[in-house]
Amino acid sequence: MAAQFRSYVWDPALIVAQMVLLQAGYYSSLGLWLALLGTLGSTGPSLQQMFSDEILGFSTPPGRLSMMAFILNALTCALGLLYFIRRGKQCLDFTVTVHFFHLLGCWIYNSRFPSTLTWWLVHIVCTALMAAIGEYLCMRIELREIPLNSAPKSNV
Repeated sequence: MAAQFRSYVWDPALIVAQMVLLQAGYYSSLGLWLALLGTLGSTGPSLQQMFSDEILGFSTPPGRLSMMAFILNALTCALGLLYFIRRGKQCLDFTVTVHFFHLLGCWIYNSRFPSTLTWWLVHIVCTALMAAIGEYLCMRIELREIPLNSAPKSNV
């Protein structure tokens, strides 16, 4: 069998480890953003802000701050895709997986399926942002030139 440039072997342990790492990073950075933005609104981070579909909204300051935290978290997690996944082709898969598990977490926390329009809009925008920016960053790394000569150039 001929050698390939990038031959991939099915490695479920690596995929599960990446999913766990990305999910932990998602909730850690979301908690940090909620804590930082909570200082502006004099509210502390809570599980209600992370998992409740009713808190997100334009009408209340905590709702606006929570929406801003989710948007900033999508940008932060795009960096997580760059550092932990490193493949542009897999960014959408891991992004949808992270948001799917968040949907399940919201469903379990609230004991009902999220039903507010703002929750769905915020998470669709966050999914699109995280996937697009993560893929852009990963593709920039993948498309770098491969140095063929490591010796220093001499100007003669």
